[in-house]
Amino acid sequence: MKTNKSKEVSHRNSVPIMAWDFHCEHLKELKAILADVKKVNKISSQFTWNTNNLEIEERIKKEVVVVTDLDLKIIFASNGIRRMTGYKEEEVLGKTPKMFQGPGTSKVVLEEIKEAIQKQIPFEKTIENYRKDGRTYKCKINARPVFNLKGYLSHFIAFESEDLD
Repeated sequence: MKTNKSKEVSHRNSVPIMAWDFHCEHLKELKAILADVKKVNKISSQFTWNTNNLEIEERIKKEVVVVTDLDLKIIFASNGIRRMTGYKEEEVLGKTPKMFQGPGTSKVVLEEIKEAIQKQIPFEKTIENYRKDGRTYKCKINARPVFNLKGYLSHFIAFESEDLD
């Protein structure tokens, strides 16, 4: 009995077209994560950060990463910022995180955040923020000061995610 080898091989290697769409989206996401990691690593090297316990490379995959200078001006926001807020990185650079706040943002929580920043201590808070289109969302913020290898405060870094509870 004769079999058609090319038909058999073709059948084994075929992938539905929709799978390619998912594959391409996954590749785009991986490329964006890699680009984000490279940007943060460049900032880290430039300012000789002590990166112990930051776990940036792991967290950047699942959370939005925002880095501010000592004046709290945003110098980096990972690609996930657009998904969470509607803003592109270019739109938030040079601005402060206050741009995400509005009338429903808790003044008490803002005061607690301000105090933690002044004391240069890590904090974890959930705050009501506003997207570009005006809709609100609960933003879970895990932030900490970043020190350089000489022990001087260099920047602040926040790992953020939408709190769906």
